[in-house]
Amino acid sequence: MHVRYGVIEAVRGINLSVNEGEVVALIGGNGAGKTTTLRSISMVHPPAQGQVFFKGEDITGLKSHDVVSKGIVQVPEGRHIFPNMSVAENLEMGAFQRKNANKQELQADLEHVYELFPRVKERRKQQGGTLSGGEQQMLAIARALMATPKLLMLDEPSMGLAPQVVERVFEVIAAVNKEGIPVLLIEQNAQMALTSAARGYVIETGEIVLEDEAQKLLGNDQVRKAYLGEE
Repeated sequence: MHVRYGVIEAVRGINLSVNEGEVVALIGGNGAGKTTTLRSISMVHPPAQGQVFFKGEDITGLKSHDVVSKGIVQVPEGRHIFPNMSVAENLEMGAFQRKNANKQELQADLEHVYELFPRVKERRKQQGGTLSGGEQQMLAIARALMATPKLLMLDEPSMGLAPQVVERVFEVIAAVNKEGIPVLLIEQNAQMALTSAARGYVIETGEIVLEDEAQKLLGNDQVRKAYLGEE
């Protein structure tokens, strides 16, 4: 896949895959092309060249809302919750594409989300904008789960969060994955990302420079020096 912004080629011929039930980490520095990759998979910024396949179907060129309907759901960097809506209303918005779901199904999914995120349930009547950063991140993931994803893509879920909140976010990612939802995870916290993932890719200046099992990447000298702060 190649992705361009005008004459600038932000992603240069990458190949990556996420298999059923996997957590796959995509790590790299600022400006490496991580967010662009997710935006292209979601067709928010379609690739200039190359194709995106999901469950054997070529989805290249679909409208981004149709990609969501297929089951690819993204939690963007910066969370982007609706600050003037209540927590409960934010969660309802997560399910807006599910035209065929009945009230009982939606209520069951809502209860499940509240089980995963007790704090979100406690805050359900508050406006989204009054939540802490960690609570907003939980809400953003919960809202994505209300869309019943078949692939969950997370863009920098730990950004700006206290260490104990980061730990909780990754516990939830593991719990979601245990339910069978594959996850494509973009993270600058390479240690947390690779510890949580089965496989990983390292992207630099728009190109995949390394790919391997996550544990092997954790032990790779190049990765340790560049992303884990080790000499």
